[in-house]
Amino acid sequence: MGSDDALSYPEDGEGPARRVRVSPFAPDPCCVSNAYFGAFVDTTGHVTDAERYGASFVFGGLLPDDFPPTRAVAAAPWWREVLGADWRHPEGPGSDLAGRENHPVVHVSWNDAIAYCAWAELRLPTEAEWEYAARGGLEQQPFPWGDELLPGGRHRMNVWNGSFPDRNTREDGYLGTCPVDAFDPNGYGLHNTTGNVWEWTADRFSTGHAAGPCEDPAGPTTGTARVLRGGSYLCHASYCRRYRVSARMANTPESSTGNIGFRCAGSA
Repeated sequence: MGSDDALSYPEDGEGPARRVRVSPFAPDPCCVSNAYFGAFVDTTGHVTDAERYGASFVFGGLLPDDFPPTRAVAAAPWWREVLGADWRHPEGPGSDLAGRENHPVVHVSWNDAIAYCAWAELRLPTEAEWEYAARGGLEQQPFPWGDELLPGGRHRMNVWNGSFPDRNTREDGYLGTCPVDAFDPNGYGLHNTTGNVWEWTADRFSTGHAAGPCEDPAGPTTGTARVLRGGSYLCHASYCRRYRVSARMANTPESSTGNIGFRCAGSA
């Protein structure tokens, strides 16, 4: 688990590479789609954190050129706070899910993911489980298929191609999200464990890791931020080389953006 990759980000706490054992579990092959999340909402009446807040963050490149100016994130101005953006309206009012029923649900917080899991009688995977499943049986390879970003010149995941953030060539076929089962699965049958959308895990975030072999680690017992894994359609080597199976990121449990979703797990 983890990586000693010199091109990783020290503040993310990927390393050191360490031996971890996980008990049998059953990860879902795909992230939760809009259709599945819609069934949950229709049954339970769940209101997401983004809906309660009245806004969420959208990548500016997905907004129309004449979209009214909105607040941007200072350190990442390509993120725009859009009033009315939520899981049903990924780019805000005027957008909808037509043609995206099989795309991953986005603008969902960790709290929303936990609520869905409780309804589905599943759970979020731990960070260790997530990485084990995402690797697909390979060991210490950066990608679910090996060590080449484009094996044989072929795109294997949905990430940014071109010059970020102003030009996406769409060489992989997509500008935003892609279907949850797009691209070939890894060796364990899981789709899109890198790229497409970041995925919430159960663990709290910490950059410290237990030394030596560890069995079924569950992360720290205190702390606010939760761990996200897998990268997204916005990852690009020029600023965010986090489209690798060992990469990780922290976010607060009530946060939502247009590139965060989740995958469930259950008992083996």
